[in-house]
Amino acid sequence: MRVMSTPLIADQISRLFGAAARDLKVEVLATTQSTNADLRSRIAELSSPLLLVTENQTAGRGRAGRRWHSAPGDSLCFSLAWPLSLPIDRITGLPLAAGVAVADALHRSGWAVQLKWPNDLLLNSAKLGGLLIETVSTARTTNDHRVWVVIGVGINIHPNPQRDAAIDYPTAFLSNQPLDRNNLLAKITDSLCAMLVEFDLHGLRPFVDRWHALHAHQNQQVTLYENGQLLHEGVARGINDNGCLLLDTATTQRIISTGDVSLRSALPHTTAGVTHAAVD
Repeated sequence: MRVMSTPLIADQISRLFGAAARDLKVEVLATTQSTNADLRSRIAELSSPLLLVTENQTAGRGRAGRRWHSAPGDSLCFSLAWPLSLPIDRITGLPLAAGVAVADALHRSGWAVQLKWPNDLLLNSAKLGGLLIETVSTARTTNDHRVWVVIGVGINIHPNPQRDAAIDYPTAFLSNQPLDRNNLLAKITDSLCAMLVEFDLHGLRPFVDRWHALHAHQNQQVTLYENGQLLHEGVARGINDNGCLLLDTATTQRIISTGDVSLRSALPHTTAGVTHAAVD
């Protein structure tokens, strides 16, 4: 029997926002192919930030076009559109800062989430969720040179054997009991909004140490793959101020930019990868 949680309701989510997200508009869809794609197509008409949430995402995407699987009621799938004044070449570290914001919110709710470079959320060494950040430049008026970012987030809330069977890596979920997804989403969104204000002023630098504290593979042996081929192996030393991974190999320290690079732990897994945490 599938676990079902409270339905997502825009007015309830808005009422639960803290100061950082107080003026944010919220829309909830019953189903859509992709909340990121929906928001990217609407950027030209937006005048203020918007949170778009769906109960069922049928064609969600992860990094490098990988599919994000979800089914009604078993996850949180949402995207946040937000304008930044930073030039586009200074936004490269945003996925790392966004990961910190989401992990912090989950920590405050009782889940000891960690981060895997560049954009995965882990719980007990298994994948709980991920982030996909896309940018859209706009010049609706001669004075508008902002860059809009769309931050897409997917989090497994409940177990779903059919979903997990379609994925070739260990997965995690937050609870095998119903929980208040409106409350949890409000907390995560508030954390993301506060992060975006700080990121627009200072970039990634204020988040680097916080990212290191959440890094699941800090000072551990890892392997890096690109298109299925071994690229490098070494010890993960964290990230620099641009969000690049610092990897100590046998001969030198390499600086790895994101792209389609897959990081894997070189250590054997010691957990089953399925989690039953429950505090909200």
